[in-house]
Amino acid sequence: MSRIPLGVLDLIPIPSGSTATDALRNTIDLARRTERSGYARYWFAEHHLNPGVAGTSPAVVLALTASATSTIRIGSGAVQLGHRTALSTVEEFGLIDALHPGRLDLGLGRSGGRPPDRRAEPAPTTIPVTDGRAPNGLRIPARFSFAHLLGSPRIALQQKLLHQPGARAQDYGEQIDDILAFLGGTYRSADGIQAHAVPGEGADVQVWILGSSGGQSADVAGRNGLRFAANYHVSPATVLEAAEGYRAAFQPSDVLDKPYISVSADVVVAEGDAAARELAAGYGPWVRSIRSAEGAIEFPTPEQAGAHPWTDADRDLVADRVDTQFVGSPGRVADELERLQEATGADELLITTITHGHADRVRSYELLAEEWQRR
Repeated sequence: MSRIPLGVLDLIPIPSGSTATDALRNTIDLARRTERSGYARYWFAEHHLNPGVAGTSPAVVLALTASATSTIRIGSGAVQLGHRTALSTVEEFGLIDALHPGRLDLGLGRSGGRPPDRRAEPAPTTIPVTDGRAPNGLRIPARFSFAHLLGSPRIALQQKLLHQPGARAQDYGEQIDDILAFLGGTYRSADGIQAHAVPGEGADVQVWILGSSGGQSADVAGRNGLRFAANYHVSPATVLEAAEGYRAAFQPSDVLDKPYISVSADVVVAEGDAAARELAAGYGPWVRSIRSAEGAIEFPTPEQAGAHPWTDADRDLVADRVDTQFVGSPGRVADELERLQEATGADELLITTITHGHADRVRSYELLAEEWQRR
């Protein structure tokens, strides 16, 4: 199983009692250490107006990380294209590639204030799910509804602050087409005018599409013959349909002759199951803060998490995420990851680990890498 590469997805979490400066320094240290442990990729997510997350600009952090590492691939997971243009995205990554060629992954997502996809609902997975489990035992919870977030004043403010007045997001498929054209040097406007992104044109980057369902993102990735990353850690209920939707839409390209998929998972590893559960205690309150539209809180200590006054509504809000976090000894977590890989047919797995203590987070990645390499 060690033939399946492991990567890192880092949100740059800010632990309680800490600062964004501390979080960024910890991220650079973790990137160096996971490079030594044999991880294949190190990706940064993009989030805004979250007190407990410092990952506001993947391109900026990528530039810093590229200078601190030498072999691990680095990338975005994902750039939120809902409030960006194709040109600005290619130019940003082109600047980094100019000094660190051949190491960049340009991960692209629909999010960032783009209106919900109104197209027909994606076909449900053909893999039977019984009592919340795939045939191999992977937990597939009930679908979570994000409808309550659409009317949130905080979400509305975020979109207002991220967009120029009156700006409207470009159609996602067209935006991807423009990004590929800028990278390939073939961009033409509707009236035939050429434009060249320099630096950026000809950049040696891998383009990935990230998605949580079998909808537009999976379709865009497939019909363009691009790599696809499915988010089990964000939407575990729809990971199977995301993988199937991508493969069904896939058309061979100059990049790939067959589908290539990475699947993410939230993981905490310690020497034993009880120790891992204690380290993961802050995850529930942290997810609750995100799903209640408060914005990600600073990641709590186990003691702070234990003092959280849970309601039934709170538990329902986070159940699918907490129940699908892989927590335990190296062997237990590796077994769960193998199950995830088998169910989705993933070519790679992308690991997100958040603990309050930086040393515990580093050790979790190290323990997992050691166990994975033994398999």
